[in-house]
Amino acid sequence: MSVPTEHLVILAGILFSIGVAGFCLRRNLIVMLMSVELMLNAANLTFLAGSRAHSAGGEPMLEGAVFAIFVIVVAAVEASVGLALVIALYRRQQTVSVDSLNQLGDA
Repeated sequence: MSVPTEHLVILAGILFSIGVAGFCLRRNLIVMLMSVELMLNAANLTFLAGSRAHSAGGEPMLEGAVFAIFVIVVAAVEASVGLALVIALYRRQQTVSVDSLNQLGDA
């Protein structure tokens, strides 16, 4: 039994919407980074669903999987750099709230 491609695209849209809402509504930097990860995973699901929908004669197309791997690499880099920035900001200002971050220089 196979899940229809339309259901995968709808699920990806719902996940992306939750990620956008989390990024826009929450003021905690860690939650904002998790929301970006959720949006990237929704893009991965869309790439893979599109690749499956456009497969020719039952033979899978690998373009969607290749793009998904690139997105996973970008997400890993974003997570490591983002976490390093969060740790540095917390050590400096004892908070990860975006509202309290009003300047980039000396605090």
